[in-house]
Amino acid sequence: MFVSGQAKKGVSGTPRGFACTAGVDRSLWSRLARLELMRSLLGILLLAGTLRAQLTPGQKQLNLDSFEKVWTTIRDQHWEKNPGGLDWQAIHEEFRPRIEKADSIDATRALLREMLDRLHQTHFAIIPSTVYSDVDVTLGDGSPGLDLRVIDGQAVVTRVDPGSPAEKAGVKLGWAVVSAGGKDLAPVIEKLKSDPSMHELMLERAVLARLSGPEGGKLHVVFLDAANRNVALDLDLGDPRGIPAKFGNLPPQYVWFEAKKIDGAQYVAFNMFLDLPRIMGNFGDAVNSCLKCDGLIIDLRGNPGGIGGMAMGMAGFLVDQAGRKLGTMYMRGATINFAVLPRPEVFKGPVAVLVDGSSASTSEIFAGGLKDLGRARIFGTKSAAAALPSIIDKLPNGDGFQYAMANYISDGGKPLEGNGVIPDQEVKLTRKALLAGHDPVVDAAIEWIQKQRGPK
Repeated sequence: MFVSGQAKKGVSGTPRGFACTAGVDRSLWSRLARLELMRSLLGILLLAGTLRAQLTPGQKQLNLDSFEKVWTTIRDQHWEKNPGGLDWQAIHEEFRPRIEKADSIDATRALLREMLDRLHQTHFAIIPSTVYSDVDVTLGDGSPGLDLRVIDGQAVVTRVDPGSPAEKAGVKLGWAVVSAGGKDLAPVIEKLKSDPSMHELMLERAVLARLSGPEGGKLHVVFLDAANRNVALDLDLGDPRGIPAKFGNLPPQYVWFEAKKIDGAQYVAFNMFLDLPRIMGNFGDAVNSCLKCDGLIIDLRGNPGGIGGMAMGMAGFLVDQAGRKLGTMYMRGATINFAVLPRPEVFKGPVAVLVDGSSASTSEIFAGGLKDLGRARIFGTKSAAAALPSIIDKLPNGDGFQYAMANYISDGGKPLEGNGVIPDQEVKLTRKALLAGHDPVVDAAIEWIQKQRGPK
């Protein structure tokens, strides 16, 4: 083998160790020497890579600290005293020595995920630091005034807020976002989708966060228009749509409510179950003003949830039987029945609820409960399967840890966590339909309501 590319030569100029054979092209020796050199360098690089992958004592300690945080959090926060019916102390004694022997961050993650898998419950996940950093993006509170969904690998505009910078700049439904702030979105989407712990709600929130920034600033965004031509715009960043509302220790959240008539049906949409007095009042007014309407459409697409009690209050406008409930939530030391309290006057016509992969938490409790009670027909795509209150914490080693703190069983006896609300009629958004000015999910709901109406 040649070392450092400097081989001793014989008088003939042929490297020693090779016999010169009559009729062989001398350039062959040069090619063989280069091949041997490449093999040597490759071996050195592989060895260096192996050495780099080994954990330092400090990194090993961070992994151990991460294990202890995950194990302790489940011990203290899980709704069952014995999480998943397991002897949790025995789990610690089994996995701690294995974590101590883990020689890489990947091996540590694999062991933590194996431990969480013992629970046989969803929304317990380890998110790699490289992915967590892409999810935990905070660029500012300023917004151009649009919403999007990831459709066929593209970030597609699904809503343009009235009077927003995006509307004033001419952004249209169905346009696809190519880049924001000089950074392409396709690689981000591909990377996030490759992680099995990444559900649709987290994916779309992470992508949407890249279309934000400091209020009063500007953001350079490149779109694909209806003709698939690049359209570059410098969008102003203003307040998000809605009115800021406080809840507990959460930072202010901008909450909006919309109600309008569509082909004889009342359509309502709101982005969160927050700002209880205002949103409950608006919902009640919308229902009571249309008790004789052909139907009611409640659009919960993109609604991540909020205050669980609001689902019970809203259901009271739609269910006239006392003693019914949407479901039951089980927590450590407490059980909450999501009881329906009927109002003096309720809407008795057909109810359509629209959901998608970004409908979570209270949205799923409300939609799933009405479905089980036979009071609503569900349209769209499967919800986020995230009915439980869950938190994502950063671990000492930089990874993210998602964990749930309660269990929820719908009135039909099924857990929504991990299953989600399955639509009675699956309808998917498409970029083509949005570009044509159609919302196929709303269209399907209207068609169903009109069939229920019958002859007048």
